[in-house]
Order: sequence, then structure tokens, then C-alpha cells
Amino acid sequence: MPKDYYGILGVGKNATKEEIKRAYKGLAKRYHPDLNKASDASEKFKEINEAASVLGDDKKRAQYDQYGTSEDVNFGGFDYKDFSSSDFDFDEIFGQFFGGRAESRQRRGSDLRYDLEITLEEAAKGITKTINVARHEKCAKCNGSGAESSSDIKKCPECRGTGYARMTQRTPFGIFSTTATCPKCRGSGSQILKTCSECRGRRIVERTRRIEVKIPAGVDTGNQLRIAGEGEAAEHGIAGNLYVVIHVKPHEKFRREESDIYIDIPVSFATAALGGEVDVPTLDGTAVMKIPAGTKSGAVFRMKGKGIPHLHGHGAGSENVSIVIDVPSKLTKRQKELLEEFEKEGKSKRFFGI
Repeated sequence: MPKDYYGILGVGKNATKEEIKRAYKGLAKRYHPDLNKASDASEKFKEINEAASVLGDDKKRAQYDQYGTSEDVNFGGFDYKDFSSSDFDFDEIFGQFFGGRAESRQRRGSDLRYDLEITLEEAAKGITKTINVARHEKCAKCNGSGAESSSDIKKCPECRGTGYARMTQRTPFGIFSTTATCPKCRGSGSQILKTCSECRGRRIVERTRRIEVKIPAGVDTGNQLRIAGEGEAAEHGIAGNLYVVIHVKPHEKFRREESDIYIDIPVSFATAALGGEVDVPTLDGTAVMKIPAGTKSGAVFRMKGKGIPHLHGHGAGSENVSIVIDVPSKLTKRQKELLEEFEKEGKSKRFFGI
């Protein structure tokens, strides 16, 4: 089935050469492999060139319009006189995507992830931890130059120190110039005569670095802390980032739900019935809480501000204390007698409707 070259360029069948030219430039800028990293960009760019090579030539376009095909389509190296005066510079068209000309582009090292486990108390108060991170970083001996000494660094003869080589291809609309990383110096702009004995010319070395991480109060499992520039170094460019992923260990006493914490407190039958005071563990130590007379098992008392600080705001959550009536498994003779008297008196009152 013949390809729809008009559809590929997005123009009508009555489009002028100028309209085809504008459409080609726009699509070439959009799908050029140096800019578009999609898996199908290269194939799409090839199709655009193929369509332009046919519709940009009067003879091939007439044959395509009549038969739906062109026998001598060539999109490897074009040579069409109709558009020979319309040469354009790749850097001018695509400079906006790179913040200027191609020479200003920088590579960036990979990001790293570190999983850090902390206690609930540390999450509540905030803490500074020192972690050991294995990574690639700039060689300290050659300061990232890759050379044994400064006299061993010469300007690359291929790119003349720019780090980028210029390649030119003829298209249906004239000469199409592209700029890419210099293959000889791999973008460094220099040629090394004698490589560094430490990094062997790689400019980066593997090191284990001790890094201090400030963990704010209120963090929870899954929170990430971004530490800029502490990731992998790039051979030519800037280092990536380090992402510290927090994991809060389960607590033996408390349960956490967002900024609130929960705890079960055993209370004697006598205290629950008569009322009194109980010691309650908190994240800051121990607090004394009053229990009103007649408290039932399962009752929950809220201690405001005794929970986890809000990570992105002021104040803190609450500590919720759930009362559990502690029934003794063993009783003394006297305790049994008192409970039996208590039970008899209770029955007596119920019998007489008191």
C-alpha cells in the first residue's frame, strides 16, 4: 500500500513548495533524533525526509500524484536545485531547546537511591544521620581532567576545543547542518597525551563517601529527601542527585496513623471503677493521665499535641490512649472474699431495684 506523503507532512495535495518546505522544517525540528528520544523518532524522521524528497521534486511529485509511487526515491543524500538557496542552520532552529548553541549542553550523572531506616522517636524529633554512599566522583588527583598534568592536555584537533563536531547533509531544501558530540574527544574538547595514574583518563573514580543527612521531624515511611549533587559524577558534566528514602521501624508500644499515635494502657479494675491516675508512655517520656470513675474497657482518651509533628506545617498530632481493664489471673484469699462480697451486694441491689 503506497504511503501518504501529504499526510506525513500534514499538507494538502495542492500545497505549494513553500508550504511543503515549512512543513518539512517544522516536522524535522520535532522528530530529529538528536532532540526526540522516542523509540520511533528516527523512523518518523526518515519518513519525513522520504516524503519531502518526493513532494519537493516536480517530476517525482507528478509521478506520485498519478501512480501513488516514485521509483527513484532517495533519502540518504538529497540534491535538489529547487531549494538550494534555502540552506538553514540546525543550531539556529534547535538552539531554544538547549538554552543556546550546542556547545552549552552538559551531561548529568545518574541519580542514586539510599534506603535509611530510623526509629519512631527519631522520626518524631528529627535527627542528623551519617550514611556511607558508594559512588563515582570526580578524580581528585587530576581534578577531573583525566591527564597526569596540565601540560598533558592539548586542544582537540577534530573539534578545535569546542567538544562538538559539525556534520552536514544535503536535503530536499538544501544543506542541513547538525551538531553532535565530537567522537574523537567525546565532548571534552581536549586531547590527553598522558593519562592520570589515578583514574587512568576516565576523569572519575569510585569512592565511598560519608554524607550527613538532616532528617526533619515528622517524616514517615516512603518520604524521600533529595540531596542535590551527591549522586553519580558524569565524565563530562555535573553530578546527579542522591535520594534518601525513609523507612520508619515498627514500634513495640505505639501504632502510627499519619501524625497520630495509638497505645493500649492496662488499668486495674479498681482504678477503672473508682477513678485515679495512670502513667502513660509518650514519645517524650512518661505522662500522668487521670482516669474518671466508671471508665470502661476500650475507652479512648486523647492527649493533644503528644503525637508526631506535622511535616509540612505547625503543631503535632495526638496520642490516643485506649484503656484495657487488667483482669488478674491469680487472686489472694482476701481478694476473693472482697470480690464475693462485692458481687453479693451488687445482686442484692439489683433484686430490690436499687
